[in-house]
Amino acid sequence: MLDKMQDTGCGCDSIKQPLMPLKTALSLALDRVTPVTETEAVSVYKCAGRVAAEAVISAEAMPFFDNSAMDGFAVNTADSQSSNRLPISAEIAAGDAPSVLKPGTAVHIYTGAPIPSGANAVVMSEHSEQEGDTVVFSIPPREGDNIRRAGSDQAKGTILLHPGQHIAAHHVGLLAANGVETCLVRRHIRVGVFSTGDELATQPRRPGQIHDANRPMLMSLCVQMGAKVTDLGVLPDDLSKTTKAFERIRDRFDLVLTSGAVSIGGRDHIREALIAAGGTLDGWRVALKPGKPIAFGRLGHTTFTGLPGNPFASFVDFHLFVAPQIARLLGATPRTFATHHANSGFEWARKAGRAEVFPVTLTEHSPEGLPILKRLGASVSATLFPLAEADGLAIVSAETDRLAPGDRLYWQPFLSLEDLL
Repeated sequence: MLDKMQDTGCGCDSIKQPLMPLKTALSLALDRVTPVTETEAVSVYKCAGRVAAEAVISAEAMPFFDNSAMDGFAVNTADSQSSNRLPISAEIAAGDAPSVLKPGTAVHIYTGAPIPSGANAVVMSEHSEQEGDTVVFSIPPREGDNIRRAGSDQAKGTILLHPGQHIAAHHVGLLAANGVETCLVRRHIRVGVFSTGDELATQPRRPGQIHDANRPMLMSLCVQMGAKVTDLGVLPDDLSKTTKAFERIRDRFDLVLTSGAVSIGGRDHIREALIAAGGTLDGWRVALKPGKPIAFGRLGHTTFTGLPGNPFASFVDFHLFVAPQIARLLGATPRTFATHHANSGFEWARKAGRAEVFPVTLTEHSPEGLPILKRLGASVSATLFPLAEADGLAIVSAETDRLAPGDRLYWQPFLSLEDLL
């Protein structure tokens, strides 16, 4: 039996204004953003998670010198052609100064040690047997065997890091290997996060109240992207107080997020308060499920994005709109959401007209190696519970009204602890 959709709705379905297509909404969200220009120099040890403000160019070729790729014996192949036995004349380890190979001998060498002058091959230990002060080779060496040549990894002047590149641990390793001590990065962006609604409890929770899920969730998502986040608290369901709160934070942040009160309810004051505080507002209804009510605007030099109050809708809109905004603020290229290919492992009938994002879990892989995904939850935007078992988010287009097992899907995997351990 086909899975029927359920929907708690946002209260704005009765409006006749056309819904913005998803691409239009994303363009609008990004148009509100001006990248930060301030930079700072940070230690290479502390630059992970930051965004490079300029290119980093290698000052030298790598490796710096010819070195051994194996533990073994450095030889000149001309000496080993007449005999597979050579006297051992010296020993050289990683960190030792370069030396000279005496003609007709072998040098006991360790991985990473500089190749002695006169040697043109390294016979690995597995193909050698030491007998006192001599070594016997079971396989004749060939010129160049097990030698990492200077400059073979990268040339002098190679770009190690591009402007706008998000710096990860492997970049840190590469920079450190090249002797880079500091890196010029974009400054941290400043994000302020409000929740809205008198129904949100401070401790203890009163009857009729709920706990605030959105503010800690959104703050955590921003921190994961490298932002400096300020908890701005909960806005009451009061137009005057909300307006004053917006006036106080004008130009203090690069981006301000709110959740809730962006629909058309009698106590949904975000849009009106933003304009009363001197801000501007553009488009706020997107052809998306969940996450239809969303506001994009400016408050002086501050970018403003008003997210839905339903937690899963807020989570979805963060990934589709706020994450790209933060990337652009940092001068990075926003990543396209859900570009990974997968196959549907379920049957589903839905009402076309809005793109839909939903949590999925990876059950198995197809014979072609594609993930097969199972849909979780029941299209309810108010609950985060299905995310507890989810491996990521999948999306279907506004035109899609039916999915069958084997149909193509696009999804965005979450990074799990298992990926790191």
